Amino acid sequence: MQSVLGTAPPPAELHEIQHIMNEVGGFTPECYINRDLSTLRFQLRVLAQAVNPRNPLLERMFFLTIFSSNMDEFFEIRVAGLLQKMKNGDKSSSLDGRKPSELLAEISQVAHRAVEEQYRILNEEILPELAKSDIRYLKRHELTDAQKAWMREYFFSQVLPVLTPISIDPAHPFPRLVNKSLNFIVSLEGKDAFGRDINRAIVPAPRSLPRVIRLPDELTGGKDHHIMLSAVIHEHVGELFLGMKVTGCHQFRLTRNADLALSDDVEDLAKALEGELDNRRFGHKVRLEVTTNCPKETYEFLLQEFELDESQLYRVNGPVNLTRMLTSFDKPELKFAPFSHAIPKAFRGMETVRVAKEGTSMFDVIKKEDVLVHHPFHAFTPVVNLLWQAANDPDVLAIKQTIYRSGTNSEIVQALAAAARNGKEVTAVIELRARFDEASNIAVANMLQEAGAVVVYGVVGYKTHAKLMLIVRREKGKIRRYAHLGTGNYHAGNAKAYTDYGLFTADKQICEDVHGVFVQLTGMGRPMPSHQILHAPFTLHDGLMQMIDDEIHHAKNGKKARIVMKCNAVTERQIIDKLYEASQAGVQIDLIVRSICCLRPQVKNLSENIRVRSIVGRFLEHTRVYYFYNDGDEKLYCSSADLMDRNLLHRVETAFPILDKKLFKQIYEDGLINYLQDNVQAWELDGRGEWNQVHHSLDIHDAQSILLEKIC
Repeated sequence: MQSVLGTAPPPAELHEIQHIMNEVGGFTPECYINRDLSTLRFQLRVLAQAVNPRNPLLERMFFLTIFSSNMDEFFEIRVAGLLQKMKNGDKSSSLDGRKPSELLAEISQVAHRAVEEQYRILNEEILPELAKSDIRYLKRHELTDAQKAWMREYFFSQVLPVLTPISIDPAHPFPRLVNKSLNFIVSLEGKDAFGRDINRAIVPAPRSLPRVIRLPDELTGGKDHHIMLSAVIHEHVGELFLGMKVTGCHQFRLTRNADLALSDDVEDLAKALEGELDNRRFGHKVRLEVTTNCPKETYEFLLQEFELDESQLYRVNGPVNLTRMLTSFDKPELKFAPFSHAIPKAFRGMETVRVAKEGTSMFDVIKKEDVLVHHPFHAFTPVVNLLWQAANDPDVLAIKQTIYRSGTNSEIVQALAAAARNGKEVTAVIELRARFDEASNIAVANMLQEAGAVVVYGVVGYKTHAKLMLIVRREKGKIRRYAHLGTGNYHAGNAKAYTDYGLFTADKQICEDVHGVFVQLTGMGRPMPSHQILHAPFTLHDGLMQMIDDEIHHAKNGKKARIVMKCNAVTERQIIDKLYEASQAGVQIDLIVRSICCLRPQVKNLSENIRVRSIVGRFLEHTRVYYFYNDGDEKLYCSSADLMDRNLLHRVETAFPILDKKLFKQIYEDGLINYLQDNVQAWELDGRGEWNQVHHSLDIHDAQSILLEKIC
């Protein structure tokens, strides 16, 4: 399985492409890596963490569940999209020129091998090691008589009352099953109470039931022993069909298209979105999962019913949904060592201050200097506390904030609601279409509106992905603005698991620019002039292209030219082509790309001056940082935007400069150079499009661990 996980040694020489330029002077499809295959290979790098011996055992188990969750979304969105394109004509629409049918065939091969490896890791490595620490998922034949008796009682008291068996006959057509729900197909012999000769039935497992059930301590000696819900139902499914003989019971799961399609001319975005959320549960079928012991006759029946072919069938050696497996056991020795999230020195002593007094006002600090937070090494507390201080400050007149993902229990939302109730002019720009958080964001919008806040949904056709907070305060009769700009969402949970930057500033020009963005989001009119920040879809793409052009100019004039970019994805063709041009001019380019990269590095006469690496570790790398040497007058921007078509051209995004020299150096050293030196969690992309794990020498450099030691 080494080739699936991408651990083959990198080639010794630069890759060569036969035809780099086409007849009209553009780059040929060979110069690009397919986006969907690149996405899939990122999932393989996540899966590789499950076999990484440096990771504690429960963390390896967690990476297995993350892989499952990521693959679910990959099928729900990317594979579903390719299937739709194939139905619409099977024409190439990707940078690399391949047709959807060709991509689906390759995805199927790679995905089947990856899923097979995932369950091998589970059964041969993770579960045996967990058993050594008294964590077990017991199979039915492993239960004692007392445990079997308890399971029977549990079935009758907790499971049977909520089960609804559905026979398959002329009066009961095949039920419409919810996306990713756990179901059982049951084979039967005999006649039912009405004399009907029915040989198949479906038993959906209600989502209200836990998928993993802990056995009582008195039956296990206090050990973490569990049974799966599927085992409980398998053991007692005959109780649902009295008088009939159950000849087979097999779990299965159906994955559907979960993308949402909204027209640009909807009258009420919230109402239209609420309607689409129900449709998501029953989108077009894209994948069927069954267990390896499911008979051919049974899975062929399901494939025919769902109108899928065998390439869309995944037979797994274990539960059909590892996402629901538990990883939260009280076993600290099997997890990453906990750490205390640091507070920036400028804000220390204000961790719990929500009503500012002399010496504890965050506004006084930000007025004097810009303050940087680097999550998760720094706590999210300063962001929350600034909002609470604003909500309770009589001098604060207005608060404006973008919300992409937060949740109704978020303190950010609670503080905004409190500010509105306290008479502040609160404006929340809520992006309802944040994928898989739509329902939560609708609830947040309703909650804030009830508190008296002004809620807007941004601009139809352009997702609001920028991370901005603006506070307007009256000080000595004059108006002063304070801003927070970030690379990540205003979500406390994400801030503990994702690496992101946040900047607190009172810089007049930056705050004026942030004000301009909010005016565009809530009002109408032409784009307002921007002094410092770059703003998609208006100036960000062109600004990045110009800065790359500047490096090209310096290189052609014999000067040092250097670009370092760190982001989640690189897919936008004009940016890629411009980076190719820069490489050909002699610009040294390093890209740190967490997941998708359509740029093909290390290709002779095309990209030999470009290196691409990815860091996959304890924390999800989420920072976007763009650095340009600029003939010694260095520029560094943090951004909410990746180098993708949607971010640069079809979303509301911002990139903000780091003007403070100390903070500039901090981000450059900690957020860029530190990651370029990583030889523990790093993978490098070669010219063939393969990711190869970097093997460390005696001098280990783990970027995330170094930041934990340095900051926390």
